[in-house]
Amino acid sequence: MAVVRPLEALRYDPARAGDVGSLLAPPYDVITPSEQAELHARSPYNVIRLILSQEADRAAAAARTLRDWVERGILVRDRTPAVYLYSQRFSLPDGTTRRRDGLLCRLRLEEYARGIVRRHERTLAAPKVERLAVLRATGANLSPIFGLYARPREPVRELVGPVGEPVIDVNGWHQLWRVTDPAAIARVEAALAPETVIIADGHHRYETALEYRDEQRGNDAAAFVLAYLANMEEEGVVILPTHRLVRAPLPPDLDASLRADFEVEPLPAARRRAGEIDCVLPDRRLRLRPRPTAHARLAALPAALRTLDVELLHQAILEPILGADPAALEFTHDDDEAADAVRTGRAAAAFLLNPPSMAAVRAVCLAGELMREKSTYFYPKLATGLVLSLVGPPWV
Repeated sequence: MAVVRPLEALRYDPARAGDVGSLLAPPYDVITPSEQAELHARSPYNVIRLILSQEADRAAAAARTLRDWVERGILVRDRTPAVYLYSQRFSLPDGTTRRRDGLLCRLRLEEYARGIVRRHERTLAAPKVERLAVLRATGANLSPIFGLYARPREPVRELVGPVGEPVIDVNGWHQLWRVTDPAAIARVEAALAPETVIIADGHHRYETALEYRDEQRGNDAAAFVLAYLANMEEEGVVILPTHRLVRAPLPPDLDASLRADFEVEPLPAARRRAGEIDCVLPDRRLRLRPRPTAHARLAALPAALRTLDVELLHQAILEPILGADPAALEFTHDDDEAADAVRTGRAAAAFLLNPPSMAAVRAVCLAGELMREKSTYFYPKLATGLVLSLVGPPWV
């Protein structure tokens, strides 16, 4: 069973730290160098100083800063355990606006083999080394993982019940409510207990927390990780596509090679349908519709992976035709940026995909399979800095 518990969160005191909007940051792994500099300049108390310090020893710097901010009252620990309703309002590339609701809480760490918490993408070793160093030094979960569960026809807000006024409201885009009512917390715990939690974002943080837990035997706090849990059945859960930019030179017979497994035509005005791939070249744009021979290249894959457009692209084009390994690829989530990369010569070609459906991601997880890195981009990213969780020495 999934074990969800409230937490006594560590949060900014706006009276000392200033406007909360100036204190937040995206997750550490999507922050560009220019954004890092801008966030450091935005406020002396921006959470970037904890998650991505500019000092050489980031872990030691984060620990010093965290201790200083707690001692000075910049960060204050809530006295009453709570779950936190976190609502994000966001705009999509088509101009529409949506809202995603989720709960910030403590989630008990589980080995993947138990099937209670499941990953959907592979991870890399290098990012976990630095994250573990920061976790050891600070004794804190500085950013939540993003998990999904499936409860049809039960919006998060209905599960929580009345919440009153938010304790944080950043222009309606980020809103946070403290839920301290024992009955509401018990309702949340009971509702999520039978659920499978799929990690949407934060695989490296989750696996780092597992390793830290094993180092902290006897420390009950370290057996949990700070998590944001959203209902995948709500329309606010959005996956954007992740397009591939190819830097390597293209073969001269590219068109002929593509036509062996795809129907190829000039790019029409109509949107891509499931299974279709758009190819942007310096002098032309093509729409590729797979023939049976293209799908045959996926025959050796598990059934859940054979439905994914990203596997079709890699197995039928990138690997056999272009010989493109991961080092020859860049990624973007924006159609226009992909096309601009080809126009400016930053990329030799761009291949534009549709995002996988939430149902497809869930099917991969429940089948015990893994998607390629950069297969999903859950949007928007969670803000870091709303809630921190203390899980290790010297705090517990």
